[in-house]
Amino acid sequence: MLTPRQVFLQHVAQTSAAPLMIEIERAEGVYMYGPGDKKYLDLISGISVSNVGHSHPRVVKAVQEQAAKYMHLMVYGEFVEAPQTAFAKALVDILPASLNSVFFTNSGAEATEGAMKLAKRHTGRTQFIHFRNSYHGSTQGALSLIGDEYFKRAFRPLLPDILCLEYGNINDLSKISTQTAAVVIDPVQAESGVTIPSIEYMQALRKVCTNKGALLILDEAQTAFGRCGSMFAFEQYGIVPDILLLAKAFGGGMPLGAFISDTKIMSQLTDNPVLGHITTFGGHPVSCAAGLAALQVIQDENLIAQVERKGKLFESKLKHSKIKSVRRKGLMMSLEFDSFEQNKKIIDLCIGNGVLTDWFLFAPQCMRIGPPLIISDDEINFACDVILKAIDQC
Repeated sequence: MLTPRQVFLQHVAQTSAAPLMIEIERAEGVYMYGPGDKKYLDLISGISVSNVGHSHPRVVKAVQEQAAKYMHLMVYGEFVEAPQTAFAKALVDILPASLNSVFFTNSGAEATEGAMKLAKRHTGRTQFIHFRNSYHGSTQGALSLIGDEYFKRAFRPLLPDILCLEYGNINDLSKISTQTAAVVIDPVQAESGVTIPSIEYMQALRKVCTNKGALLILDEAQTAFGRCGSMFAFEQYGIVPDILLLAKAFGGGMPLGAFISDTKIMSQLTDNPVLGHITTFGGHPVSCAAGLAALQVIQDENLIAQVERKGKLFESKLKHSKIKSVRRKGLMMSLEFDSFEQNKKIIDLCIGNGVLTDWFLFAPQCMRIGPPLIISDDEINFACDVILKAIDQC
């Protein structure tokens, strides 16, 4: 009989030649448990997904109750489903007035695709601008916006009329023109190893987009729901996007994404053609119930109030001569080492000692730290001790 690991390698499609191969049987709070009850402290939250922790009782209860009522009923947008309407209302209540129409999707990549179609439909233009080391999904439209040719070359031709700029370079903003349909950007660029733009840069970007008639699309798949110290990262820049992308923590652990805009813009997907964007499972009622429960946990437990203090605790503890730089926004953090090889050795030692961390897509020399927001001070201290011990061994 094949073991689960053998089945995984033989029959589950692989995304790399070296998966982590960690077998997990259950998860609760900030911990995941493997066979024999081996415990791992989760420092990456499933890549910014488990902001309220694993199997939060309120999220689990919401999933169970909604599954018992109904699951899929009809393709998205035809039936009035309480989980969708309740979640949409809760979202628009905490967003700026111009972000009042929510199109639920299955994932962040689908949110990107829908937003791109909406921008083309609204502006009548075809050019999209993105940034070096950006990541907005792996479907073909979203892949056209990935900021690294290594990931694109095997799948070309992709979308035409795509322009890549340098993230944070204010001089590059002059390349936004009246031919630009939209600029797609992360308010904090995660996959480059937590690159944080200046307030001045983001405000200048907003102004140029407005002046040129281009839509500003902010991708908050990794940065929203408290990760960066506010409900949405864009709030810290004093700007409002034309379209907001949400995913990952948005679903409270269930698959869910959305693109959000003003009704005046979003309504252009309803005719010429009808069903301008459509999805079967987008906004699944169980996912929406989970997402709403997770949002309410963040609000009711006041989790965001502790994010910056916890981030500073990590930063104060993680000091070592082998750490070349530390970049942090809230509880999104990057530790830079000399090379990927050194970083991977440290990561593997941490995992062996019960602390799960990883690296970044475009910064493999950097260690990713992004734990559930519920992590305690004692757990932070333990994680930092394990990391520092691993660094000493490398």
